[in-house]
Amino acid sequence: MSVEQSSYTVFNHQRRIATGELVQIASQVQHVMTTDPQAQILAFADDTGIQTDVNWFDVPKPLEPSAVAQVSEAEPPRKAGRPKLGVVAREITLLPRHWEWLNQQSGGASVALRKLVEDARRANEGKDRIKRAQEATYRVMTAMAGNEVGFEEALRALYAGNQVQFKQIVQAWPVDIQTYLNQLAVNVFAG
Repeated sequence: MSVEQSSYTVFNHQRRIATGELVQIASQVQHVMTTDPQAQILAFADDTGIQTDVNWFDVPKPLEPSAVAQVSEAEPPRKAGRPKLGVVAREITLLPRHWEWLNQQSGGASVALRKLVEDARRANEGKDRIKRAQEATYRVMTAMAGNEVGFEEALRALYAGNQVQFKQIVQAWPVDIQTYLNQLAVNVFAG
């Protein structure tokens, strides 16, 4: 199992039991699973809201600081060049006029495409951040609050960017769920 270094929030029924990296929270979740025979564990990636299936008893224990140093020393040295920068070659298909324009740009087609992508990323950064936050909140809402009163109205408020209405509706929901949804939706309402 690959253990990602990102944050997760874990619920047992409607109660939040842990938030953090998998290796840091596994023992808490294991404890709940062994002490509560009726446990219904749901884990969500905090950055995407995607529900994640985890075998909590297979999550490795956190490494001691000395073990982390040994692992980093054992890594082979990276080769110099473009792979070190993370450059990945892939195929794209363009019309001939697009290739002509790209080839006329200083630095060639690859440099021109990278500049265009970076410009587009900067231009749409705010919209993209809002969209990612809406999608993450939607995923968790659907899984955790799909049967709650006002669910559809809360979704409409989320996508309309109406923070006041969203908070009013989710206020009647279980506290841990409303707290997590408000946390996920903070970027929707920030701008």
